[in-house]
Amino acid sequence: MFATLLGPLPHPPLPTGATPADLLEAVVRAQEAAGLEPITDAGFGVGESAVERWAATAALTDRPVKAALEGPYTRARAAAADALRRDLVDLIAAGCPFIEIHEPAATGIGADAAKRSRFRDTHARLLDGLTGAHLSLAITGGNADAAGVETLLAAPYASLAVDLIAGPDNWRLVVAAPGDRGIVCGALSTAPDSGDRVEVLLWAAGYAASTGGRGPLRVGLATASSLAALPWEVAVRKMALLGEATRLADLPPDERASAVDPRSLDSRSAALGRYVPRRSRRD
Repeated sequence: MFATLLGPLPHPPLPTGATPADLLEAVVRAQEAAGLEPITDAGFGVGESAVERWAATAALTDRPVKAALEGPYTRARAAAADALRRDLVDLIAAGCPFIEIHEPAATGIGADAAKRSRFRDTHARLLDGLTGAHLSLAITGGNADAAGVETLLAAPYASLAVDLIAGPDNWRLVVAAPGDRGIVCGALSTAPDSGDRVEVLLWAAGYAASTGGRGPLRVGLATASSLAALPWEVAVRKMALLGEATRLADLPPDERASAVDPRSLDSRSAALGRYVPRRSRRD
């Protein structure tokens, strides 16, 4: 299991006169310290092109680095898909292993047949024939379940990242997504006073892993969307919680159970509203 950001970070608290390179390094080090990967430029990319921004970030860390780009449906410009496809081709050629296409406007598709068709056709053309990188579709800011997974994943995306805080009905997309597609659970609230708990993140990851025979290797955890509006120290605390959740998720079951509220690991007990330990085989 892994943890990553779905959106930018706030401005790091560096001295006046800090350069763009200084800011980029600060957000990379913060993600490393929290245990996140793949790393992103968190909105502080250095360079004119997508490749330059990815390469500048990748040069600062030995962890995998992803490129995050706004999708053509959200850009709503006729030439957007062609320009984005050129970026994808260039990123793949440069060795970028993960590319995330953000389509927050997908929350407005709903049951509109014309919008569904436009989204499917645009993304089919965008990804046609592309290989050599893990391509992910990210939807944040609300519910997109009414559009249907057959619309959103009509193009061959390897994974789907969804905001499960502003868009709780996106769980329907998680359940409907084919088991061979990865799921990134945007289950960490971006609100400053959200009272985040590692148990909630573990439950979300476990439930996503249980759908469609997906398994934990195809599941990640993430912020629900951007943390840019938060104080830096709050964003750092939230990233640390993401990292802690993935660390716990990789522990043997007994060790993990002893470290958290056991209801987060026992779906039957959670449904009852109380913890009922599983019986041993001898019982």
